[in-house]
Amino acid sequence: MGDAGSVAPVRRQRARQIARLAAIGTGATVAATAATGGVLLGQARQARRTIPMAQAPPPRCDGVYGARLPGPPITMVILGDSSAAGYGVHRRRETPGSLLATGLSRRLHRPVRLHRFAVVGALSSGLKPQVESALEVEPDVAVILVGGNDVTNRSPFSVAVRYLVDAVRTLRAAGCEVVVGTCPDLGTIRPIQPPLRWLARRWSRQLAAAQTVGVVEAGGRAVSLGDMLGPRFAAEPGRMFAWDRFHPSAEGYAIAAAALLPTVLSALGAVPERRPVLPGVEGVRSLPEAAHQAARHAGTEVSGAQLRGRDRGPGGRWAQLRRRAFFGVGAVPPTGSAADSATLEGTS
Repeated sequence: MGDAGSVAPVRRQRARQIARLAAIGTGATVAATAATGGVLLGQARQARRTIPMAQAPPPRCDGVYGARLPGPPITMVILGDSSAAGYGVHRRRETPGSLLATGLSRRLHRPVRLHRFAVVGALSSGLKPQVESALEVEPDVAVILVGGNDVTNRSPFSVAVRYLVDAVRTLRAAGCEVVVGTCPDLGTIRPIQPPLRWLARRWSRQLAAAQTVGVVEAGGRAVSLGDMLGPRFAAEPGRMFAWDRFHPSAEGYAIAAAALLPTVLSALGAVPERRPVLPGVEGVRSLPEAAHQAARHAGTEVSGAQLRGRDRGPGGRWAQLRRRAFFGVGAVPPTGSAADSATLEGTS
């Protein structure tokens, strides 16, 4: 997700257009269209009042994790918006970057050098300068979390995906593996009420599916975050949400990192690929079908695949769906862990 203040830009004209399309699709009257538009506007204003503006930057997490372990460090970069930066937590060890670097270091028994270039409030259009900075450190793997702000700002999805695809292609051309956590389900945000919540959920899933197609076509791997946090957020909002009720808490970020870590390890060739064991959920299918399936089932990884020696079939590029076991990374690592012993680079 992104800058909390970005929930506000549901403008009058756009809200009326959305309501009009919904009304036409359901056979509603013009009066119902205007009424629905008014509801959306009112809910957008209420969300703007309820969700606080970003006040302080998230903690820096740059540094070397597991510095005492043998071998040359693996360089990882974190790009995207505030969900990548870790807005909403107060300790560096609770940020997604730190959690992933700690988990990666522990699993590979090697040091991990982490650089965070994610920016609070960033849209997909803001990835280019982040990628340019990332290339200067010659990364081995990049993790990108972006899309929430594109939904709340109603950026054209084709434009948002194009910027994301450009980022993935540029990184892949430099020899960097890329893992993208697709747009989260903004319908889980409690300050956003129906029907705006329903529209937010629909937009989120549409963007996530489009991101998945673009990322895999560009040579990256996509992990659906979707409503992964939704059930627990609904049951325990005080624990899973940060103070602003918009961004995840430390526990929320730990769940997301646990879903991303297996794919990061796989991208680096650190875990053996297994045959799919869940028919209907895993397996090879066309990329568009795989993308829509992943958008409906959070925690699903989508990557490029071959079938009978071919990359493409009648429905387009082949893709592999996998449901990997989550690796616990821990929101609060024990004293003496890789996260606690990380050597910070110019941060406190």
